[in-house]
Formats: sequence, structure tokens, C-alpha cells
Amino acid sequence: MQPTFTSSRILQPVRPWFVVLSLLAALMLNLLPTSEWPGIPDWAALTLIFWSVRESRRVGMGWGFALGLLMDVADASLLGQHALAYVLATYIASSLSKRILWFPLAQQALHVLPLLLLVQIIQFGVRMASGAAFPGLDYLIGPFVGAVLWLPLTYALLLPQYQPVERDANRPI
Repeated sequence: MQPTFTSSRILQPVRPWFVVLSLLAALMLNLLPTSEWPGIPDWAALTLIFWSVRESRRVGMGWGFALGLLMDVADASLLGQHALAYVLATYIASSLSKRILWFPLAQQALHVLPLLLLVQIIQFGVRMASGAAFPGLDYLIGPFVGAVLWLPLTYALLLPQYQPVERDANRPI
């Protein structure tokens, strides 16, 4: 599927090492001390949702569970909090992937926004059930920023898959 309706460029298959590298980079962005600031999106959830929509056979609930457990350990939060949220988000994203890809990127972002809100609400519910303090309404700004970042993230993660526009007689593809 092309990133937009007006694009006529053919995408090459995604390389598995690039998917793993992008997920690890998103995990590292979540581990920065700025991730606790209001308005910073959950990079791991956003990247998981992206690859679940684009490559639902390669990235699924197993990746969501593994990254969720890593985030739980890194945040020293209740074990399974991120894992539950990421698994549900990747399941819903992969089941809606064919529908989401039919839309232009702005409308795809509107489909991704409820998934990012779901991740935050599940984490919020688990924290509140365990007796944590109320984080405030600033906690829900991150999914909206993540939905706005869907467009640049899509182009950044699809960039290695674009074929060159000019054809070279020495290159077969």
C-alpha cells in the first residue's frame, strides 16, 4: 500500500533488521528522562502501532509483550502494565490494518489516536488500581501529539523502502 493516494512509487519490502532497529530506537526514546514531560508521546507504542499496521505479519502481540515488559522494568512500574496496553494496541492495530491503510495519512492519524489513547487509559487504569497518585490531565496530551507525529513518522520509517525515481540500466530493480 502506498503512503498516499497520489504517490505512484513502489515500496520495496521492509528489511527485518530495520523493523527491529526502529523498535529499539523507540524504546531508547522512551527511556530518555524527557519521556515523563507532558506532551511527549509513547514512542514505543507509536512505533509498535505503525509496524502493526504496515507489517502485521512481522510485528504483532509478541513484540508488544516483549517491549511492554522492557518498559515495565525500565520504568519500575507494575509488571505487565505496559505489556497489557501494548498487546491490546498491537492486536487492534493489526486487525484494523487493512482498513487504516486505505485512508490518507491525516485520516490514518485519526484512526491511530484512539489506539494511543487506549494505551494511556489502560496504563492509567492499572496505576490507579494499584493505588498510585493521579497523574493529572496532562497525562493525556501525549496521544494527541503522537497522532500529529504520525505523518512525519510514516515518512521517516518508510524512507528506506522507497525505490529510486530514476532508473539505472546497471541496477535490475
